[in-house]
Amino acid sequence: MLNEIIQTIPQVLIDGLALGTVYAVIALGYTMVYGILELINFAHGEIFMTGAFIGTALLIFMTGTGWGAALPAIVMLIIVLIVTAFLTGFLGMGIERLAYRPLRNAPRLIPLITAIGISFLLQDIVRLIAELTKGNYIVTGPSLFTEQVLIKTSSISSIFNDASIKTSFIIVLVTAVIMMIALDIFVNRTRWGMAMRAVAQDRETASLMTVNVNKVISITFFVGSALGGATGVLFAVQYGTIDPYIGFILGLKAFTAAVIGGIGNIRGAMIGGLLLGVLEMFASANLTLLTGGIFGAEYKDVFAFAILIIVLLFKPEGLLGKPVTEKV
Repeated sequence: MLNEIIQTIPQVLIDGLALGTVYAVIALGYTMVYGILELINFAHGEIFMTGAFIGTALLIFMTGTGWGAALPAIVMLIIVLIVTAFLTGFLGMGIERLAYRPLRNAPRLIPLITAIGISFLLQDIVRLIAELTKGNYIVTGPSLFTEQVLIKTSSISSIFNDASIKTSFIIVLVTAVIMMIALDIFVNRTRWGMAMRAVAQDRETASLMTVNVNKVISITFFVGSALGGATGVLFAVQYGTIDPYIGFILGLKAFTAAVIGGIGNIRGAMIGGLLLGVLEMFASANLTLLTGGIFGAEYKDVFAFAILIIVLLFKPEGLLGKPVTEKV
């Protein structure tokens, strides 16, 4: 059994990194908002889904008008990523301004319920638009990067099987890593990033130091939502078919990744996402073998949430989180 598991490791790592980068970038949106407002923005998964639909609609439009033949696929993807990031960024800012800001001093449960309500609202709006324009809420976008690349991992050691990747995986991985590095630099090396960290540490003291708290929170929502929307485009490119409900389960998984890494910690969210993606793919490939056929690959979601429970039992603050002592 051990030999069969080891043989699958190269393919598990490749598939896990592809999925894990998606989780990691979505998790950044959760952790940024929680770090500043201590709000779990459950609508973030639907912003990711909205980005997937906007990006797919743009790709369908561009290929339908002949731009797809005139422009290289990578240039077309970059244009779609930028446009979608801006649109979903402004969507996130609008949600914060209209739905969350008036409730900023309300009990924590009220903004949480509002976030859930917004997520359902976005699902139904996107579903309605998709059905009116395409006649079906399940949409398949144009295929941009479909070539398969064979990686001869068996040449490293005979205990490994060969692995294969689609060129879209490389595009998704590189783009997601660039976005994560850019966010890390923005938060840790820029003036606005410093303001975000100051507001996250103590909102009232930051306002006394002339930091415009409302503006910082708006920028936080813009950046988090722009990343979520762009990740939706990458998801659509990688997996092809999307529907208005993909944000729910992927959002839950990304939230799980943020908690595993230490919610509120940006680097923790990245590590949590990658770790969760790889472990989930490991479960998908080997759960049947490990349980003697009792559990199949469809139980990989249970495996992912079981990891969350185990991490919370032994390290409640997450892998990179710090324990917080409340003064009474």
